[in-house]
Amino acid sequence: MRSLIADEVMHPGVGPLEEAQRLYVGQAHLGARLRASGSRAGESVAPHQARLVLFDVGMGAGSNAAAAFGESARAPDGAARLELVSFERDLGALRLALTEPAAFGLQGACGEAARALLESGRHESIRTLWRLELGDAAEALARQPHAADIVFWDPFSPRINPGLWTVSAFSLLRQVAGPRCTLFTYSASTAVRLALLLAGWTVGIGDAIGDKATTTAAAMHGDDLARPLDATWLRRLARADVPLPADAPADAVQRVAALPQFAFTPRGPGGTSPAPGSR
Repeated sequence: MRSLIADEVMHPGVGPLEEAQRLYVGQAHLGARLRASGSRAGESVAPHQARLVLFDVGMGAGSNAAAAFGESARAPDGAARLELVSFERDLGALRLALTEPAAFGLQGACGEAARALLESGRHESIRTLWRLELGDAAEALARQPHAADIVFWDPFSPRINPGLWTVSAFSLLRQVAGPRCTLFTYSASTAVRLALLLAGWTVGIGDAIGDKATTTAAAMHGDDLARPLDATWLRRLARADVPLPADAPADAVQRVAALPQFAFTPRGPGGTSPAPGSR
């Protein structure tokens, strides 16, 4: 897909449905986390009161949100209820996607939910509360009532949307993230990974998708990453031409080199990020 306004190709090498399922919902182990969060709540809360919060930053045509909505709808009794918060400043892509709903995973109940989102900014079902935050994502992140358990970070690239790929943006996100929050994004750039590290996230290698040999995963807790960046990646930062985030401090490379992540590399079971609470 190509955005004619932004002149940017999205989902290179794959369609939006495959990327949503593999890169975001699959790597986040969303189904397992819904079940685990519900079981941890046990009998201390009413049915569906246990909550798992997902921030969908850069909703676009809605495929990532639709995949999450579908995963929640299929969750068994006793699983946590999904609170899906989509951040977007332009709803044109979602409106367009609803004219070809099958191509974007917006059929049936999910399509009805997406239309309600356009009309009123929210849709509520037994399994899922889907809310829209329309406008500046940074401002909206700061006012969220509940901390994020999972983040899908999928805005336009730094070339088009530079403000959401900075140390400042990821620092703000960390302030509204839960203690076992995990983040997934299509970018594998050194500057983006540096920005996450400087903001206090533990950062790792995400799965390949389409034309991308790697993507990026990040977490509040290092044990929730299967493939954390290690000393091999760190050595690349010694190059004089390494790209830095726009708001990186002058000693960014030295700060990153001193992070605990590079003194001790926690190991997951391999392949993809393990689901917190599933061990």
